[in-house]
Amino acid sequence: MDFTRLVEEKIKKSIADGDFENLEGKGEPLKLEDLSHVPEELRTSYKILKNSGYLPEEMMLKKNIAELEDLLAVCEGKEEKEHLEEKISEKLLCFNLLMEKRKLSHSRAFKQYQSKIHNRLF
Repeated sequence: MDFTRLVEEKIKKSIADGDFENLEGKGEPLKLEDLSHVPEELRTSYKILKNSGYLPEEMMLKKNIAELEDLLAVCEGKEEKEHLEEKISEKLLCFNLLMEKRKLSHSRAFKQYQSKIHNRLF
């Protein structure tokens, strides 16, 4: 069976039926993403995870730490500052324990892409 011909026929039928008439973004330029920072063999996985809104636990922790640090920078009350510093310490501890548990900090891939991933997310 010639799948190329079958696909072409389905596309032509959809065009004739008007299935492509009211697509979102019609007439607008494509929004292409620069994935040059992601290794070629990981791009599909990266795209799937990103499109689903998934962030690995370690990235969520880093994001939370960055948010807490931003709050700390504008905080004025002494008690609130102490509370935020304590929360940051807790998150850092959790992050370090997670990294040790996963042994990611020892992997060659982690070392190679750690700064690229961090810069991309923060």
